[in-house]
Amino acid sequence: MSTSVRTVGPAAAGTENPILTALNAWIKGHRQAVSWLVTLMILGAGLGAWSLMSSRQTEARAARDLVGARLAFESRNYPLAGSELSRIAENYSGTRAAEEATLLLAQVRLGQGQNQLAVEQLARFAPGASRQYKAQAYGLLGAAYENLGRPVEAARAYEAAAAASGMPFLRAQYLSDAGRAWVAAGDTAKALTAYREIVTKLDSAGTVVEAKVRIGELTRGAGTR
Repeated sequence: MSTSVRTVGPAAAGTENPILTALNAWIKGHRQAVSWLVTLMILGAGLGAWSLMSSRQTEARAARDLVGARLAFESRNYPLAGSELSRIAENYSGTRAAEEATLLLAQVRLGQGQNQLAVEQLARFAPGASRQYKAQAYGLLGAAYENLGRPVEAARAYEAAAAASGMPFLRAQYLSDAGRAWVAAGDTAKALTAYREIVTKLDSAGTVVEAKVRIGELTRGAGTR
């Protein structure tokens, strides 16, 4: 009695994934195209790595330059600080250090009484500033407008600063500044809106007492809400 033995051979190929089979056939038929594709992928990865390294080096250089400019600013050497900060803001545009330099440069302008220059600079910078610097940029813009005797623009800038601020105490301070500017502009209703927001939404802030006093003054003591 003989026993037949079945062997598993080429028939098993029928179980192969047809997609992989087709892909393998395409690769064999398009070797040059595949070679170019692989080369481009390698070049793309290399350029990405180079760009990242270059960006980090640029940021590091800008940060080092900013240290010296900041020292000049803190020592009130405004001419030197202004020159260095302008250079950093221009040469390292897009870096964090350049944004800090722009804000410090605006403070230099304010310190020198160059309020119009500060307004022109901050009006360009503030709308596109990163989240970390937007509130401060609008706050400085409000101060520059106030110094120029333009309370309406100042109030709007302070309100933009409040909206961009993520810290309750800063939001309250900017709203208080906006209220003061609206009073100077003769718009009592908008001033009350700013002060009431502090009282109703930011009652833990240190400016709430002042806000209640201002509300009392503006409403002739009729109430604090």
